[in-house]
Amino acid sequence: MTTTTSIAVCGAGLGGLTAALALHQRGFEVTVYEQAEQLGEVGAGLQLSANAVRVFASLGLLDRLVSRASLPEGKQVRLWNTGKSWKLFDLGTESVERYGYPYLMMHRADLHDALREAFEARAPGRLLLGKRLAGFEEGADRVTLRFADDTSAQADVLVGADGVHSVIREQLFGDSDPKFSGCVAWRGVVPAADLPEHLRAPLGTNWIGPNGHVIQYPLRGGELVNFVGIVERDDWEIESWNTPGDSAECAADFKGWHPDVLALIEAVDTPMKWALKLRPTMTSWSSARVTLLGDACHPTLPFLAQGSAMAIEDGVVLARALERHPNQAEAFAAYEAARVTRTAAVVDGSAANTDRFHNPVLADPNQADAYVEAEWSQDNVGQRYDWLFDYDALTVEV
Repeated sequence: MTTTTSIAVCGAGLGGLTAALALHQRGFEVTVYEQAEQLGEVGAGLQLSANAVRVFASLGLLDRLVSRASLPEGKQVRLWNTGKSWKLFDLGTESVERYGYPYLMMHRADLHDALREAFEARAPGRLLLGKRLAGFEEGADRVTLRFADDTSAQADVLVGADGVHSVIREQLFGDSDPKFSGCVAWRGVVPAADLPEHLRAPLGTNWIGPNGHVIQYPLRGGELVNFVGIVERDDWEIESWNTPGDSAECAADFKGWHPDVLALIEAVDTPMKWALKLRPTMTSWSSARVTLLGDACHPTLPFLAQGSAMAIEDGVVLARALERHPNQAEAFAAYEAARVTRTAAVVDGSAANTDRFHNPVLADPNQADAYVEAEWSQDNVGQRYDWLFDYDALTVEV
């Protein structure tokens, strides 16, 4: 494949923009098509472990991200009702020493802005908004994209970075037949000044309980605190990040939890509510000239804090494969081979954390402490996380 090959990336989310930057860095002509009329990445916080930060460092973005992020000292586990805490792992300098890069906690909008700014600076005019994909046709030499505004475009390669509701995946492989996971998520961002001092600590916290769990961590250098609450329910199946919920309903879902959890919920202005759904694991996600990345091909529950990282890794591995292999079919095969086992392991590991975080034994005061100490022992934590953080998308075989 030559440096003049044209690549269309459909979707200007985190994975799509990372792929676009990595492809542009390697000399490809990249155009990103985004359905939104204006970019304003929705969402709250996200966690970027060393495996993701390594990719951004290779794209020359590390300093820009660090300046907009929080660098936590560590992560801890806290028990839902007593608040007792256990160290999960140290971060800060230890992340750099062990894995080569820091662990960042960022507002999704801040990361998205940084990626957008970088791509628009490096490839002016190549990010096109208001381009909702209606479908595509693969020809012998080109792919033709058809948009809802009755325009079209052509490229040698089409990359579907269009998320969990991917139009491209559906055209290639049909309906993904999502199944409700039995979990509903609440999310929100709180000004740190509205919280007591001990809830502003530079730590990530996983609260675990018998039928749910809560994640909290700092954003923007400690100016904000991110809140995500997961609860087991069977009466809400709307899969959207943008559906406003009710604070009283959210608080009722965590009735009996520690006052710190309830203080976080009370401080959220309008919590957002969405159903978490499961989709079958894909073992292949490419055709002759079209491939997928991120949530379009391996969506995962957010219980390992690796969903965004998988899309970010996909982007650079795909760019490396297209650079190395002159034939698209070979490039796509190499890309999938490099990613299928890892992404499936993340999907499985995230699902396994549902039972771990929500175990019924956590309701028993005579067993809860021993359960946490066993499940979050140093050896078990290492087995669950070292393989994630050590991964190098820049050197994995393609």
